[in-house]
Amino acid sequence: SLKRLQIDYIDLYQTHWPDFDANYDDKMDALDELVREGKVRVLGCSNETSWGLMKSLAASDRLGINRYHTIQNNFSLNNRRFEDELAQVCRQEGVSLIPFSPLAGGVLTGKYQGGETPDGARFSGYIKLGGRQATMAARFVNEKSLAATARYMEIAAELGMHVATLATAWSKQHDFVASTIVGVTKEEHVAPILAAADLVLPDD
Repeated sequence: SLKRLQIDYIDLYQTHWPDFDANYDDKMDALDELVREGKVRVLGCSNETSWGLMKSLAASDRLGINRYHTIQNNFSLNNRRFEDELAQVCRQEGVSLIPFSPLAGGVLTGKYQGGETPDGARFSGYIKLGGRQATMAARFVNEKSLAATARYMEIAAELGMHVATLATAWSKQHDFVASTIVGVTKEEHVAPILAAADLVLPDD
């Protein structure tokens, strides 16, 4: 992979999905080896549970080897599950969340409001495909999420900003968050996201 990428090392190497049948000592030892060899600088995980993160950290601590420093999980105004146990694990263990999908797959831009399915949008395609893809889309685009988004759009308007700016700013201003991951499909989507770079939302 390093040769293909034409780089000497990876700054942050994150495991993508937990394997609860794997031996945690073996897993963390293998990742530690990559760090000791200089191929990776920092280790992280993704889509992990509180239990899995603690098992991994405990294995590293017991073996005296490199541990996870980041976790990349879904976290947005429409998906706040991380605020419960995982946030507490991060605070107590010094692990930083790097949220993915802070715009809830684009739902928090307002583009799916009123039953709209805009061309080129991810969930528009999933809905049209039906089956498993439509089921996944329904996790993000549903009556509850659209109602919440409508309220966030009102709040954003009161603050004089785009709802994507509000959602992006919210995703990054938690004590357990290091940064946030954003993505766009069109160039014009970039500006409201970048407007959140130095924005700190008031507590109220």
